[in-house]
Amino acid sequence: MNEIELTAVRAQGSGGQNVNKVASAIHLRFDINGCSALPADAKQRLLALGDQRITTTGILVIKAQEFRTQERNRRAALERLTSLISAALVESKPRKPTRISKQVKKKRVETKRRRGQLKRVRRQVDEE
Repeated sequence: MNEIELTAVRAQGSGGQNVNKVASAIHLRFDINGCSALPADAKQRLLALGDQRITTTGILVIKAQEFRTQERNRRAALERLTSLISAALVESKPRKPTRISKQVKKKRVETKRRRGQLKRVRRQVDEE
């Protein structure tokens, strides 16, 4: 848990006295490169997300402020972090290129031919 740093800050937006006085929002900072529990490929996938929440030094910053209490915001931030990490742990399968069947190609050409024929029939006839 040394890689996770939680700080309480004042939440943004309207909310009156509670928002102005109480630090209920949570800033979660997670050091991706410094995490020893994550495998190297998962770290690379996390960094490759190109997310605006990831700093240039490899620190993921999550801000949770949707709830009124600090504890619920802390839980929400940790849940978001776990979902990001679990998504990074899943290795994406390489795409296998598929071939278009002859039947599909034939059908496409046939519909194009019919469409052209229909447009030819609709043309204005020259009366000379």
